[in-house]
Amino acid sequence: MLAGHTLVGTWQRKVNVFVALTEFSRQKFVQGGIPEARILVKPNFVEVDPGRGSHSGGYGLFVGRLAPEKGVETLIDAWRTMKDPIPLKIVGGGPSEAQLRGRSAGGSQVRFLGPQPAPVVRELMRDAWVLIVPSRWYEGLPLVVLEGFAAGLPVVASDLGSLSGLIDHERTGLLFRPGDSADLGQKLAWAVSHPEAVAAMGQRARQVYEERYNAGTNYRLLMDIYSAAGVNPGSAESREATPDPN
Repeated sequence: MLAGHTLVGTWQRKVNVFVALTEFSRQKFVQGGIPEARILVKPNFVEVDPGRGSHSGGYGLFVGRLAPEKGVETLIDAWRTMKDPIPLKIVGGGPSEAQLRGRSAGGSQVRFLGPQPAPVVRELMRDAWVLIVPSRWYEGLPLVVLEGFAAGLPVVASDLGSLSGLIDHERTGLLFRPGDSADLGQKLAWAVSHPEAVAAMGQRARQVYEERYNAGTNYRLLMDIYSAAGVNPGSAESREATPDPN
């Protein structure tokens, strides 16, 4: 399909504006041959503001699918390298769950909570000390990062793909070498010994949410994209072109 539309020039002649989630993905599309000037960036957003939490729980948090590409194995290995590890709570399920439980056996600080509903996850984020996103492959724009920012939760993530641009190292969180449990362990140990710096990262993460990832800001970005595409969303022509959801 992609090759066919490239051959007949669909991307160059038939599309006014392309929308990318991040600057990283924008550049990937440019490398793939999409005209750079027509790709605009509009991220995801957090619809329900969870409010900034107290982050007094003293635990690290992972939220996501338990599969090899998510890097939870790296996370557990990093936890085992820490001399005085704090508790780690892992939320989610997936094909690697049994293996990961076995890998963490004997580590009383690691707890698997299974899949949890959104209100519970938001409460865990408001109480957690840090959120870890150890992915080993490219992510689009993980909503879990934006939700962490909204809760004022600093994020420790792989220095990979879009995550490298989402997390401002030592300002809204920390970046570590992908798949490197020793480097992740060192970053976490540093964070444990610098609580004031981690608290400041959380405050800046909340500011970034308020500036970039809330519903109001996202709406304005969407309207700007319609304008760039030469479309008036309120026009009769636009309404006729929009499928009836019923």
